[in-house]
This record gives sequence, C-alpha cells and structure tokens, in this order.
Amino acid sequence: MNEAEMVIPHLFRCPISLDLFTDPVTLSTGQTYDRPSIEKWLAAGNLTCPVTMQKLHDPSMVPNHTLRHLIDEWLQKGPQSLMEIIPGRSLAAMKISLQSQESSSENRLETLKAIQVLIDELPYGNSFLLKLGLLPLLLELVFGEVEDKQSRESLKVVEESLSCALKLLAFSELDWLDMMKEQSKLTSLVVLFKHGTPMIKTGLCNLVVAVSSSSETQDLCAMLGATHQLLREIVFLVHHDCEASEAGIRAISALSSLESNKENLINEGAVDGLISYISDTQLQEKSAVPLAVAALEVLLGVESGREAVINNPNGVKSLVKMIFKVSDHEGSENAVSSLMVVCSDSLRAREEAISEGVLTQLLLLLQSQCSGRIKTKARMLLKLLRSKRNMD
Repeated sequence: MNEAEMVIPHLFRCPISLDLFTDPVTLSTGQTYDRPSIEKWLAAGNLTCPVTMQKLHDPSMVPNHTLRHLIDEWLQKGPQSLMEIIPGRSLAAMKISLQSQESSSENRLETLKAIQVLIDELPYGNSFLLKLGLLPLLLELVFGEVEDKQSRESLKVVEESLSCALKLLAFSELDWLDMMKEQSKLTSLVVLFKHGTPMIKTGLCNLVVAVSSSSETQDLCAMLGATHQLLREIVFLVHHDCEASEAGIRAISALSSLESNKENLINEGAVDGLISYISDTQLQEKSAVPLAVAALEVLLGVESGREAVINNPNGVKSLVKMIFKVSDHEGSENAVSSLMVVCSDSLRAREEAISEGVLTQLLLLLQSQCSGRIKTKARMLLKLLRSKRNMD
C-alpha cells in the first residue's frame, strides 16, 4: 500500500467503497457504512450486512454523528500526508482564503495552485477536498460575479478555479453542476465564452461535455442546448479556428447526444462551423477532424442538418475529401455514412459528389487496408450512387 492510500485512517473509510465517509450511517448490526454505498448494496437486493453477513431483519439506518464529527475535525486540521505536500497550510485555511471577500486575487491564486498540487500529487486527497465542500466553492469562483471586462488577475483566478473543479468533478457526483441552472450562472457562462481566455473557453467546453455525458444532468444539458447565445459562442470557436476549436467540437458532439439540442445547434450554424473546420487546407494538422466528421454525421439525423450540408458550398465536397486519406482512415467511415444520408434523397448532392470525384475516392478506399466495415459501407454508397444514377 503506498503513502497515498494510507492517508485516510482505517476507521474513516467505508468498508464498501474503501473511500472516506461522506455520510456515515450505522445498521442494526452495529456496522457503519457510507449512506450512498449501503443504499446501493440494499437496492441490489442484498439483505445482509456486508461485513458480518448477518441477515438484516431491520434495514433502518442511524446517522453516526460521532464519526462524522471526528472526520470533520480531522479534515479541518488536515491529514498529515497532505500537510507534508503543502507545509504550513491547513485545508480549513485554504478554504477560508477562497471564501473571504477580503482575499486578493493574488492570495486566491496561491491557494488554488496549492489545491492543484494536492489534486495532482495525491489522488486520495480529492476525497478531503470534496468533503470540505471545495467543489461548489470553486464553481462559485468561476460563475459568481462575472463582468464583460475583467482584469487579467480575475481571469487567472477563473482559469485555476475551473481547472481544479474539472479535476474534482471526476471524483464527484455531477449534481453540484445544477447551480448552472440559475439564470445568473448561465449568463456568466456566456460572458466567459465571449471574453475568457482560450484556456477558460477550453475548460468550459470540457464542462459542457461533462454535463452532456451523464444522465444525472440531462435537464441541465437540455437547458444549455436551449441557450442560443451559448451555442453561438461554441460554434464561433469551431468556425474561427482558434486554440479552443477542438474543445468546441467536443462540446457540439456532446450536446448533440440530446435529440432536442440538434435543431438548435443547426440553427446556430453548427453544421457550417464543422464544415469550415473540416474543409480547411491545413487538414493534416488537425487532430479533431475525425471527431468533427462524426459530429456532423449525428446532425444529419435532422432534416435541417441535411439541408445545411447540401446548401453549404463546401458541404458535400468536404465529405468527399474525407473518404480517403493516404495516412489513415480516421473519419472515413463517418464521411461515407454522411454521404449516404445526404445523397439518398438529393439529386443535387449526388451530382455534386460525383463531380467532386466520390467514385474514385471510394475505389481507392476499397483497395486500401481499411477495415471490412468501412469497405462494406463504401460498397453500399457505390451501389446507391449507381442505382440512383440509372433512375435519374
């Protein structure tokens, strides 16, 4: 067992999760567990105490206030291993530094950098930081009072707070993000997308991805997808090929997982933005191109998405271009699938694809070392184009 695993005293660990207690409760057998862990155990149909294996005639739980108090005291002092990493600073003092209205940006930045060290150097330290309630505090620092024009120091505080929050979210329930449902927080989100640094915009896109990737936050995902100003700013990142473009593509892809968001994304120019990114001449330098093609394919599930591709001067052309790449076949399958969708019911799309050399591209793909699944789809597209050509 390494030092990081020895940070949490044995009595402060839940026997099921082996992590720090967040809400200790005691069963009739006298054993204490973390409430979320034991509730999951019982919900799975288990009728015994996990440690003693005694049958639970009474499944009721009693909060263990004594243990909770001991853990809180221990946290306030700061576990020894954490203090060895950040000497002379207790967790309670760091929390106060972030909370206090009297703290300067410089003091907050110093504290945030210390928290970054704790998160990076001692993974089990995340339990302590979450137990102390640092995650909502960090999110408040990001979305609290945001103005159109912020000082460089204020933006740096937002950058560091957002970075810490994203790392802690990996170890936490996502319901903390519900604060973003408040109108003031949504407004701050849009303002930060407009006036934040590239690092802030990238972090916010990653936050959108986290929201969109969990069933816990589906309502929030729908709310973000209905915030047109926000979608406009995300599409702007992709369209204007900036440092945060790749993160913007991931955000569009994640938001598209919710059916109700697709139409709004298309209306705010997501299809045109993705095509602009894909069709750029510096294609080989963009690692997110395959993801952009995949995101585009998802939006083609909506009629307005198909129309947007057909009406874009580079729409069909960029998809044909993506069918066969000498270096690899990333994005080829999505490009072929996308062309099948747009060419199926559009003579204009079929004629444009053929004029752009789709038949040659497909034949090259079939002669390449691509997967059997990609070749099957390529044959299907060839068959579609030939059959429709005969009908036309």
